[in-house]
Amino acid sequence: MNKTKSFVKYLKQINNSINNQLVKNLNRLKFDNLINLSRSNKIILTFVAVIVLFITYLLLPTFYNQKDVSNEIKSNLLEKFDLEIKLINKINYNLFPKPHFKIKDTSLLFEKEEISNIQEMRIYISLDNFFSLNNLKIKDVILENANFNLKRKNYKYFSNLLQKDFGLSTLNIRDSNIFYRNSNNEVLFINKIHNMEYYYDEKVSENILYSKNEVFNIPYKFKIFNNNNVVFSELDLSFIKLNFENEHFNSDDLSYGKTNIVFNKLKSNFTYKINQNFFEFKFFDKKENPKFEYNGLLNFKPFYSSVEGETEKLNLSYLLNVNAVLPQLIKTEILNNKNIEFKLNIHAENAFNDINFRDIKLISKIKEGLIDIDQTNFIWKESAEFNFSNSLIFVKEGDLILDGNLSIDIKDNNQIYKFLLTPKNYRNKIKKIDFNFTYNFDRKTANLKDIRLDGKLDQKVNKILSDLIFRKDNLQNRIYLKNKLNEALKNYDG
Repeated sequence: MNKTKSFVKYLKQINNSINNQLVKNLNRLKFDNLINLSRSNKIILTFVAVIVLFITYLLLPTFYNQKDVSNEIKSNLLEKFDLEIKLINKINYNLFPKPHFKIKDTSLLFEKEEISNIQEMRIYISLDNFFSLNNLKIKDVILENANFNLKRKNYKYFSNLLQKDFGLSTLNIRDSNIFYRNSNNEVLFINKIHNMEYYYDEKVSENILYSKNEVFNIPYKFKIFNNNNVVFSELDLSFIKLNFENEHFNSDDLSYGKTNIVFNKLKSNFTYKINQNFFEFKFFDKKENPKFEYNGLLNFKPFYSSVEGETEKLNLSYLLNVNAVLPQLIKTEILNNKNIEFKLNIHAENAFNDINFRDIKLISKIKEGLIDIDQTNFIWKESAEFNFSNSLIFVKEGDLILDGNLSIDIKDNNQIYKFLLTPKNYRNKIKKIDFNFTYNFDRKTANLKDIRLDGKLDQKVNKILSDLIFRKDNLQNRIYLKNKLNEALKNYDG
C-alpha cells in the first residue's frame, strides 16, 4: 500500500512540473511574438509559392505544340550548330537535372545525305523566356551513341563546325564512332569517340574542337582551332610519350605548315607543302648540324614517293623487325598495286645499338608489293664491306622473306679472326666471299647456298652454312654464328 501511494505521489510531481513549464512559456507568448510568428508564416508561404510558380514556369514547354517544337528545334540546331536532323520519334521534355529536350533515334544530314545515326540527343535550353516558343534558346547539345559515316565528300563536316558561332554554348559527342569509308563505301577503319567537344575559348577568342579518341585500340587526344586563316592542332599520344603541335596555312593554290614533334623529350621539326598534285616535306631535329634530316616528295597523279635521309644512327629494327610498321604493311598486300612506287634512301653513320656497323647506305624501292634493296651496303668494323644485289623482300605463305645475293669484301682478315676467336692454324687469307641467301623474318632462319670464297665453291663450307637458325637473344646468336663460321673455316680446303 505504501508503495502505491509513493508511485501516485511521483506522478503528481511530474504533472506539476509539466504544468509549470507550460505556464512559464505561455506567459512569454505576448502580442509582439504573435505578430512575428504571423510574419514568419507569410515568408514561408511566399517561399513555397515562388517554388511552385518556378516549377510551373519550368513545365511550360510541356504544353508546347509538338509540331511547333520540332520545327523550332530543327531551325535552331541548323542555325547555331549546323546540325540538320531528321526527326522520326516524339520529342520529350525533361526537367532534371536541368531543363532539356530529349530525342531518341534520330539522323544527322549533311548536304542532303545521311551521315550519322544518333541513339540519343539531348538539347539543353536557356531559362530566359519559356512563355513563348519563339524565344527558345539552345544552350548545349549532347549526342550520345552516334555512328558517323565519313567519306571523302563529307570529311569537311567536322572542320566546318569550327566556323559556327558557339558563343557560350557547347556541342558534345560522347561514346560514338566514326566509320571511315572509301569510294566503294567499304570501312577502312573505325575511330571511337570517347568525348568530343566544340566550345568557345575566351583566351584565344576562337572555337575549339577537343576530343578523346581511340583507333586500332590506340588512345589519343587532339585539339584544333582556327586563328586568322591558320589552323592550330595538337595531337597527344601520351601512352608512347609522343606529342605533335601543328600550324597549317592556306593560300589560293597551296597549303603549307610546320609541326613540332616531341618524342620522349626529344624534339624534332616537320615542314610540308601540299597542293592537289603533290605533298612535299622536310623532317629534321634542328636546323644547324642536325642529327637526322629527311626530305620527301609524294606525288598523287601518278602516285609516286621518294624519301632521302641523313642520320647519325639508323634503327634497323623499325624496318626489319617482323612486328614493325613496314613489314606489317607489306603483309596486308596493300602495296601490291602496280601504280604504287616508293623510294627510300637513307645514309647513316652508325647502326643503333651497334657501333660496329657504320657508313650504312640503305637503297630501297617498293613496287607492286616488292621491296628492292639492290646497292644497299655497309661497313663492319673497318674490316669488311657488305654489298647487296638482286635482292627482294616479299611475302610468301604469310611469312616475310628477304632473298638476294651478298658480296663481302674483306679489308682486314686479322681483325675478323680476332672477333671470331678463330684458331691461328685456320686463319686463311680470304679477300672476297659471295653467296646467295634467303632469310625468313618470321621464323628467324637463313638458308645460304652457292657460297664462294675467292671465287671457289667449297661443298663442305656450303653444307655447314646451308641452314642457320637464330634465336631471340642477340648474345646467343653471336655465339652461335661464331661457332658456325669457325666450323666452316676449319673445313675450308683453301
